[in-house]
Order: sequence, then structure tokens, then C-alpha cells
Amino acid sequence: MKKNKVVTAEEALALVNDGDVVTTTGFVQSCIPEALHAALEKRYVETGSPKNLTLVMTAGAGDSKGLGTGRLHHEGLLSRVIAANFGRMPKVAEAAKQNRIRGYNLPQGVISQLYRACAAGQPGLFSKVGLHTYVDPRHGGGRVNQLTSEDIVKVVEVDGEEWLFYKATKIDVAFIRGTSADPSGNISMENEALTLDSLAQAMAARNNGGVVIAQVERIVDDGFLLPKDVRVPGILVDCVVVADSEHHRMNYGVQYSAALAGQIRVPVTGIARMKLDARKIIARRAAFELPPNGVVNLGVGAPEGISSVANEEKVTPYITLTTEAGAVGGVLASGSSFGAATNADCIIDQNQMFDFYDGGGLDMTCLGMAECDEAGNVNTSAFGGKLNGCGGFINISQNARSVVFAGTFTVGGLDVKVEKGELKIVQEGRSKKFIRQVEQNTFSGPFAQERAQPVIYVTERCVFQLTKEGLELIEVAPGVDIERDILPHMEFRPIIKQPVLMDTRIFRDEPMELVKDLLNLNLCERVSYDAPRNILFLNLEGFVVRTKADIDDLREAIIEGCKEAGKRVNSVVNHDGFKISEALYDDYAEMIEYLMEHYYATTTRYATNGFLRLKMQEALKKRGLAPHVFERREDAHAFATKAAQINAAFGEDPEDSVASAA
Repeated sequence: MKKNKVVTAEEALALVNDGDVVTTTGFVQSCIPEALHAALEKRYVETGSPKNLTLVMTAGAGDSKGLGTGRLHHEGLLSRVIAANFGRMPKVAEAAKQNRIRGYNLPQGVISQLYRACAAGQPGLFSKVGLHTYVDPRHGGGRVNQLTSEDIVKVVEVDGEEWLFYKATKIDVAFIRGTSADPSGNISMENEALTLDSLAQAMAARNNGGVVIAQVERIVDDGFLLPKDVRVPGILVDCVVVADSEHHRMNYGVQYSAALAGQIRVPVTGIARMKLDARKIIARRAAFELPPNGVVNLGVGAPEGISSVANEEKVTPYITLTTEAGAVGGVLASGSSFGAATNADCIIDQNQMFDFYDGGGLDMTCLGMAECDEAGNVNTSAFGGKLNGCGGFINISQNARSVVFAGTFTVGGLDVKVEKGELKIVQEGRSKKFIRQVEQNTFSGPFAQERAQPVIYVTERCVFQLTKEGLELIEVAPGVDIERDILPHMEFRPIIKQPVLMDTRIFRDEPMELVKDLLNLNLCERVSYDAPRNILFLNLEGFVVRTKADIDDLREAIIEGCKEAGKRVNSVVNHDGFKISEALYDDYAEMIEYLMEHYYATTTRYATNGFLRLKMQEALKKRGLAPHVFERREDAHAFATKAAQINAAFGEDPEDSVASAA
């Protein structure tokens, strides 16, 4: 006879023993088994048991005011916490800071994937995530205080490469959540916004001989749930608790939304247009980095504004937004619904999303920054006396193909306004963000340099780029003076070579026509031909090469111009303000080699940026091409004119013409 697994919350929580390792599901304010947390709190307050629990969790699960895991702050209830986020349970974080409990702050994706390792009986997880950050045992091992002494992360070498090995912590009790359950304990999630790690958590506890307690909103008859709708099979579940509606909200701000549950698709008329303030300026500049047809992750805070800008600029159809919680596509939700999406293409488990992220699936991410130093290191996890935690920041920032950090230049009372296309600093922020050394290293600038990862730092008044030498100031807002508005409000002097003006369209309260830039729709307008002199002019000022597809588009535009000329041409290329990912210089040089072979008689280019000239010359020399990259436009034009005259006068072979002109 089948056992009916439906019990009261009190009966279920009686199975939790002193010293147990407890894991719970939830992401920020969504999918939290609130009834189970409340019952655990009630039992402890009334009886003093269970005590000395270890809490294992990924993202923060609470409202930062006492709900969710915030209920577990009572003295003696917890003795250890392993979590990616402490900000959602401030009293627990305070206990950790005061050395009253032991604690580890590990990357969200690592904890998520460790559930699978536990389920499979594996000792832990190998990952490169966290190398050279505070999680690396050479820099603290993720320990949050002096009381925490045991190492659960170590550096290992495999085939000559460094990896981190994260020790698995066996699970005794798993709190999970679903929508419907049958008496046998099969769980479906039709009304949930996300699936998170419930299946992996249940397997981890079950295979360790532990207890799995599922919170649901209703009981259905045996055989009612379709096999593919069951997300956690009953063989993994020990107890099912039916929660009242107040303890089973979709999230703390929404009782239930069919759109967030993916049960209906709703018309999306567009996100409200933002006013032209510091937040929109930052989002606009960051939006220039969006990869067409790419996969993108946006962090909380300033990066969220990119969604609004993308909508306003009609770019949304050309990018796919994702959340680390598992949402793919659609319109990302914010506020209490953060992590979910309306009209999502699909929802996958959180650990699967981090597999995708860790493997390099993200084309771009835009994340916030609390502190940044001269080496390009970024801190978002512990600052200003607060233990916030890294969340998914380390997984995402370390593995995305390009990274944009976004935030105001200073913080605390900053007030800016835009007048006649220029930025005015009305009141400076009280605290500096660009400091000599970050309090905690959540992102390693030198490690990113080592891997040639493109990284920029966008503020309302300027933009920095991570280079081999360190942080370089590359763009300045119109109306901003470097000596007056930037350097006095930094604790270090950045590298300053030849910064250019930020795109002036950012500071005009009208659409920027960004879609044309991102899709290279105006490339044909950048090519012009001077027939009498047989010179093809290519104006790449402000052009950005983000992907190989951009190079392909450029190649086609140039070929079309050459075909119209009807013969080999002498080309002059303007590279002022031109930007290219460091990983694409060789592909760009390959394009030039192809054009030299088939369409060019000679080619020369100019750029005032010394670093760009150097990199371009290196890439051309590598392919055996003459590195004609001048600093002044006049020199480039003179070279092309002389080459054209030689060709016209002597009718020489193009290769001979190059030698003569040189």
C-alpha cells in the first residue's frame, strides 16, 4: 500500500535533528518555501531545537527584513552557513561578522553545481570559477571571518592548469517547493516562476540518507500529473506540506502571475522610457556594447537600465536576455520578481544555466560595481562594513566573452544633469568608487588581462578600459574636465593617453538609432571612392568590432565599394575612435590580407590612438603585410596619393607599387 506523504509542517520539521546540514531553495524573493522556514523558526523559538544547523544555499532567499532565510537568525539555530549571498539575511550576516557562526561565501554557480556532485556521491567540484578572487584559498578561501578555519576550497593542478576544487558538503535535509503534489510525493511546478535546483537538492539529500520536505499549494490525485510535468519524482520526497496562500506567494511582491509562470504570453508594449539622468547615461553607453544576436546577462542596479534603452532603441529583438536563475529570453522582470521573465522562451534549472555560463555561453554581461582599483579589480561582495556576498557575479564576470561594469563614478548624494548636450556635475558624491585597492576582490583584473578578456568600466562621466598596463581612461563625457571632474575623485591616477569624447548622442534626449550601429546598417555610408585619384576612403571612426560577424559585414561593404570601382584601388582607412576586441586583431588582419590579394593595390590607415596603431602593426606584420599605420591623416593620404600616382604613371603591378610608395 502506498504511503500518503502529505503531513503538517510541524510533523515534517520534527524530522530535522540537531547539527543537520539543511539546504533550501529560493532566488532573491521568488520560489521560497516560506511555510517551512516559518515552521523551523517556530519550533526553535518554542523548544530550542534543532540547534547548530548548517545552512547551504545559493542565491539569497528573503526580503532582507526577516522573511525567508532571514527567519533563521536566532542565536544557536545556525552554527555554519555556506551561501553565495548574505544580503538577504542581514541578521545572519551580522552574526557571521561578529564571529558567532562560521561562514563561507562561495560563487552561486559553484554551490548550485555542488548539489549535483553531492547527488552523485562525488567528493566535490573542479572549477576555474573563483581563481585569483577572495574565494581562492591563497586569498581567503571564501571564509567570511576568523572563526571559520577549515578549508573547503583548494588549488589543484591538472595537466599543467590551475583549478579550484570545492569540497562537497553532504546534505541531511532539503527544503524544496512546487505547485502540485500527489499523495506519492510527485511534484510539479506549473505555477512557479523558476525551477531552480529543487531536483538536484532533493537527490543530494535522498542519496545521503537524508530527508526531503516539499512545500506545495495543493494536492492532486494519483495519476493526475503527466510524467513530463513532474519536476521532482516522488521517490525523492519524504514529506509534502500544503502551505496557505500567504506563505506560498510567487514572490513577496506578487501572489501569482500567469505571465511569470509561463502559462500565457502577454502583449508587451515596451518598458517605460527612462529620463535622461546618470542611470540612463550609463545604460545608454553600455548598450553600445550589446552583441547583435548574442546572449546577454544583466545584473541588478544600473545594468537593469539597459533593458529600457534596448527597448527604446528597438534593439531587443536582436539580443537574448537571460538570468542566472534559469530564464531564457522574453522580458526580464525586476523588483520582487527579479530572476524571472515574462514571455520567456524557456526556463531551465539554475545549475544548467551556470553550466552554460561557465562554459563561455554568455556573449556579454553588464554588472554593477561597488569598488574598482587601478589593477581593474572589482568588489561587489564585502564593502562599507557590509557582508553582501558575491551571488553569481564571479561565475558570470569571469566567463562572459565581454564584460561591462556599470555604475556611477562616485556614490552618496551624487547629482548630475544634462544641459545642451553636456554633462554637469551639480553635486559630487560623498564616497569614491575608484580606490587604490578594493576591500575584497570579487573580480580579478590581472586574471582577465591574462586571458585577453575584453573589460570596460562605464560611468556617467567617463569610460575606462582594462589594458595590460592597467586601467586606462578611454572616453570622457562632453562638458567633463579630466583635471576637475575625474582625477580629484579617484585615489589613483589611471593611464591617460588619448581619451576620446563619449558618443554625443548619449547626451541628447532623443533616440540614438543604436540599431543601425549594432547591425552595421550604415556601413555602406562609410565607404566612398575618389575615381580621379583611384583612392577608396573607408571611414571607421567610432566603429566597433565586437565579433567576427562585424568583420564579415565590413569585408562585404569594402568589396562592394571595390567592385563599383572596377579595378584595384588604393585604400585609406580612418581608425580614429575605432574599437576592436583584442582577440579579433588577427581576424581583422586576415581580412586585410584577403583584400590585398584580391582588391587593393595599396592600403594605408591612420589612428591617433598609439595603442591601436601598435596592435594593428603587430597583427599586420604577423601576416607579412606592410604595417602602414600612420598617426596623422595627412601622412596616410600622402602615402595613398603617391602610390596612386606611381600606379597611374607606370602601370606597375600592385605589389611593385607598394614597394615604390614605401
